Amino acid sequence: MSSLAQPLAQPLAQSESLVQSVDWLAIAPPTLAAVVGLAVLVTDLFLPEARKPLLGRLSVAGLAVSTALLLPLLDGDRSTFCLTGDPRVCSYTADRFTLVIQFLVLGGALLAALLSVTALKDARGRLPEGEFWFLLLSSAAGAALLPASRDLATLVVALEVASLPAFALVGIRHGDRRSSEAALKFFLSSVTATAVSLLGISFVYATTGSLHLTRIADRIQDVDGQLHILAQTGVVLTLIGFAFKTAAVPFHFWVPDTYIGAPLPVAAYLSVVGKAVGFSGLILVTVVGFPSYADVWGPALAALAALTMTVGNVGALRQQATRAYSAVRLLAWSSVGQAGYLLVPIAAAAYTDDPDHAIGSTVAYALMYGAVNLGAFAVAALVGRTSPANRLTDYRGLYARNPLAALLLAFFLLCLAGLPPGIIGLFAKVTVFSAAVDADLGWLAVVMAVNVVIALYYYLQWTALLFRAPEGEPVQHRVPAPLTAALTLTAIVGLALSGAPQLVLRFADTALF
Repeated sequence: MSSLAQPLAQPLAQSESLVQSVDWLAIAPPTLAAVVGLAVLVTDLFLPEARKPLLGRLSVAGLAVSTALLLPLLDGDRSTFCLTGDPRVCSYTADRFTLVIQFLVLGGALLAALLSVTALKDARGRLPEGEFWFLLLSSAAGAALLPASRDLATLVVALEVASLPAFALVGIRHGDRRSSEAALKFFLSSVTATAVSLLGISFVYATTGSLHLTRIADRIQDVDGQLHILAQTGVVLTLIGFAFKTAAVPFHFWVPDTYIGAPLPVAAYLSVVGKAVGFSGLILVTVVGFPSYADVWGPALAALAALTMTVGNVGALRQQATRAYSAVRLLAWSSVGQAGYLLVPIAAAAYTDDPDHAIGSTVAYALMYGAVNLGAFAVAALVGRTSPANRLTDYRGLYARNPLAALLLAFFLLCLAGLPPGIIGLFAKVTVFSAAVDADLGWLAVVMAVNVVIALYYYLQWTALLFRAPEGEPVQHRVPAPLTAALTLTAIVGLALSGAPQLVLRFADTALF
């Protein structure tokens, strides 16, 4: 090779070494959801109004296939977008933790889509179908990307891709003042959370020189003494930002109004998928990124857990049965209380030598909560078709009008309460409780036990209302096929998990990372 060709070949070789191979199978689930979302947006431009329901069928099919694409990834961990100098440091990892959360996210989005098909049909054109499905699929794609993110840049991008479409979904009912106010409150709180998180991430990057979580974990424990305060501040600010996303008290104020103002399927989506996004991000930054700062985030999350479950359950307890939207409002406050339970094992991970076991308890509880809470929202959507105000009193005598729906709602509520026959709810609560005890957080276990008793009252009160004598003549109503499918799927999952709780609880006994 000539002397002139050699200098030209060296930069070429260097540029080739920077080209990263992409594992398309590993990134297939979120990628397909995003591609289907774009296809829906383009197709909407050419479809006449009478054929808009085809967009819903395409979206449901896309989410179903995205969920099915998780199956080929079960054979082992896969990583992509890795550093060429160190292939062990990657931005995207499809490990056991990722796949479980992606199943929760995509499965929850699929059930929310089934509820949305009926809601859009009942809206009779008042909701723009093309925009609705595009926003739902985009948010689901971002939510599925987040648990696989292993660097802070990808984590923030995924968080915003999941959040920004959700703002629009909450306020998508044009001319509805309640919907607009809910979207504005949700937007302002989320933007504040993002700003705080970005400030914290910038501090972490300044002290470690890296955005990859594994490298941050190695470097942040050995930062220069002059930068220690900056690193500690970055950790705290990052945690505060994710506390907004998880609806932890005192960052929960947006939840009740947002759930009421949003279309009911969107509220169901936020209650499960939104929480999965916040908690998976919180787990990644604490257990994977900041394990050496467990003495900082451990006590903070334990205090947040106690405060969140108490405020959430007391808020649900205070709901008046005759107040408009009291059923949805109770589910909103209940979700805040459930967020407190989900925080307990993450806090316990700071105090134990086996953080994987504690995180497994959170994952197991999240799977139980996701299935039964979506089922409760499905029944609420059914009742809301004839009683738009969705008061708790509207559920009086539901057994006389629709025995199967009443029995399913009673089962879902008992699962959330942790009472038989909701065996999976009982076992999941015991798993979370044992995580606190094993970490020597006895005071937090006591607070949880008190809150479980408080929650029993309002869950059983709602359950009893279903079987009381109805006021007036009971009227039978036909259940649309998509709503029937959503109820059937949630019932099958809830009953299967109650019959074989080991299907979920084994996550509490195996390594996730």
